[in-house]
Amino acid sequence: MDSPTFTLRRGTAPLLISLPHDGSAIPDDIAARMHPAARRSLDTDWHVGRLYGPLAEALGASLLRPVMSRYVVDLNRPADGHALYPGRRETGLVPTIGFDGVPLYPDGAEPDAAETVRRVDLFWRPYHEALQAELARLKAVHGGVVLWEGHSIRAMVPMLFDGRLPDFNLGTADGASCGEALQQRLAARLAAQDDYSYVVNGRFKGGYITRQYGRPADGVQAIQLELAQCNYMDEATLDYRVSLAAPVQALIGNLLRCCLDIA
Repeated sequence: MDSPTFTLRRGTAPLLISLPHDGSAIPDDIAARMHPAARRSLDTDWHVGRLYGPLAEALGASLLRPVMSRYVVDLNRPADGHALYPGRRETGLVPTIGFDGVPLYPDGAEPDAAETVRRVDLFWRPYHEALQAELARLKAVHGGVVLWEGHSIRAMVPMLFDGRLPDFNLGTADGASCGEALQQRLAARLAAQDDYSYVVNGRFKGGYITRQYGRPADGVQAIQLELAQCNYMDEATLDYRVSLAAPVQALIGNLLRCCLDIA
C-alpha cells in the first residue's frame, strides 16, 4: 500500500516494523523557506530502510516507512506538541532547530501554528492512521502483535545527551509498552553478545509511537531500538557501509525473532 506520504508493505507475521524517521524528502514549498544546509535533512535516520527491509521480507513482517523528512513534521511526536522528555532540550513536532542546535529557518520564516496544523493533517495523520489500521489487522489475525520502532542517530549529539551513545538502545517506556517476558528476552539476547554495547530504557525510552500504541494488556507490545549510526554507516559522508552493517543487521534479525517467539 503506497500513498504520497508513506509506503506500507503488509506482511503475514504478527510484527509491524515502523521507521518514522526514515524519510528525507522535503516539499519544495517548505524547503524554499529553510536555510540551504537544512534542506539536506541531516538528522534523518539514515539507511534504516536498508537495514530493516530484507529482515521484514524474510520474517514476513509488515513494514511502514514515511516519505517526508522529520524536518517537515516529526511522526514520533504527539500531534499536540507536548514534550517527550520534559526538562530536556528537544526538536519538537515541527522542528525549528536541528540536533546541532542550529536554526533550520531564517528569522521570521519559522512555521506558525497554522502551518503546523497543515503539516499534521497532510503528513502526520496519514502515517498514524496507516499504523493503527495495520496493528488492528494483524491483531485481528493473530490475537496479538509486536510493534517495532526502528531508529538511528549519530553516536555523539551533545545537545541531546552527554558522551557517546551505546550501540543498541532499547526503549519500552520503562516497561510499560511491552510485557516483562519480551523485554527480558531482548535484554538477554543483547547480553549474550560482546560486539556491541547496549542499554535498556536509558536516554531513549521510546518516543510517542512506542508509548501511545504499546498496550500489552490489549495485545499490542511496542519496542523502540535506537542505533548508533557509526556501527553501520559513515557518519561524516552518510554512506552505508556493508561490511559494518552486516553483523548489525544480523543482530537486529535475532531481536526481531525474539519478538515473534513471544508474539
